[in-house]
Amino acid sequence: MLAALSVSLPATAAPQLGSLKKKAEEAAKKKLEEATKKASADSAKAKAAADSAKAKSAGDSAKAAPAAGASNVDAASASGAPPASAKIWDNYDFVPGNKVIFFTDFSEDRVGNFARGLKFVAGQMDVVERDGIKVLRATDRSEFRIPVGKQLPQRFTLEIDIIAPPEPCCGYEVFSVEGGPNRDRGAESAEIHWHPSGVVIIGGDNNQTVNMPEAARPQLMGKPVHVRILMDSAYFKMYVNERRMYNVPEFKFRRDSVILMHVFGSPEDNMAVFITSIRVAESETDVLYDALASKGRWATQGILFATGKADLQPESRPVLKEIAATLKEHADLKILIEGHTDNVGSSASNLTLSDARAAAVKAALVADFGVAADRMSTKGFGDTKPSVPNATPVGRAQNRRVEIVKQ
Repeated sequence: MLAALSVSLPATAAPQLGSLKKKAEEAAKKKLEEATKKASADSAKAKAAADSAKAKSAGDSAKAAPAAGASNVDAASASGAPPASAKIWDNYDFVPGNKVIFFTDFSEDRVGNFARGLKFVAGQMDVVERDGIKVLRATDRSEFRIPVGKQLPQRFTLEIDIIAPPEPCCGYEVFSVEGGPNRDRGAESAEIHWHPSGVVIIGGDNNQTVNMPEAARPQLMGKPVHVRILMDSAYFKMYVNERRMYNVPEFKFRRDSVILMHVFGSPEDNMAVFITSIRVAESETDVLYDALASKGRWATQGILFATGKADLQPESRPVLKEIAATLKEHADLKILIEGHTDNVGSSASNLTLSDARAAAVKAALVADFGVAADRMSTKGFGDTKPSVPNATPVGRAQNRRVEIVKQ
């Protein structure tokens, strides 16, 4: 292009052209040097991360107890030790549904009001700010319905993040859930109760209790607790943080367009119950390799990160294991790992974050699961490729995802 331009330029422009050419060559050289340095640094970082992860994994494996077998009441709940190793999380097989049908984190609600996305029934509840985030507070025995907009599918997940009082309170319950608009607890409908001391099922011909070990209970009081329920037709699993509490092949959970939830707060000082988020999602049946073969891509919300960071959460292990197993089973398969965000925050920061998260997934697959690095590439898209509109909390929850693309 420069040679072609020089034909039409006047003679006085020739020195300027040579200068521009020289500057372009210098700039290209500088860019190449910077890229080489970055690649070298990235390689060193990846190696360090992999070495560190391997060392941690080895230490964890040495400390871990034998894996528990499957049963109606999971043997993992018998251990009172706090979660300290990947081996403990290996028993955690919860995968969240990938099609969000209800979500709220109360971020769009007005402080002092009841949450708009839920249906109030009774009690004392209001949205408050706690540690800088909006949460729903219950200061009495309260009741509301979670509207899912249609009859619950046969395969779905329910996730509730909740903070119990820092001391034992209000009998056995902190909250309970049951399918349908009204409390039944009959032969065709079971109610599930949670408290830091354990979980109780009433109704559905399946009354039973699982106690939480004494040593684990302090970690469930006054701190955020992640309660996860998975329904696959009649199959029921329930998890509290890293523990699988139930693994029941026949369970009666009524499929309705609402889920009834009771929260057992108290007006006494420091005895309120706080809910930080609720998520209901349909579990579609796409198998990773089948989806890649037929559609060329597979999306998941089961790879979780710390808020605003690229730090992988241990709850991500089941999905990471599935990706690794697929790559090992199909030796010719190569993938692109895409990071996607919602549109909260600036586009530039979302792009950077999604890029870092995609890279973190690759690093974990290499370091923790032994996948060859050259079979994976990564790219962050930020909020530029939403799968659904970002206009609602449900849409934004659906757009926070990782996608695996066949190469």
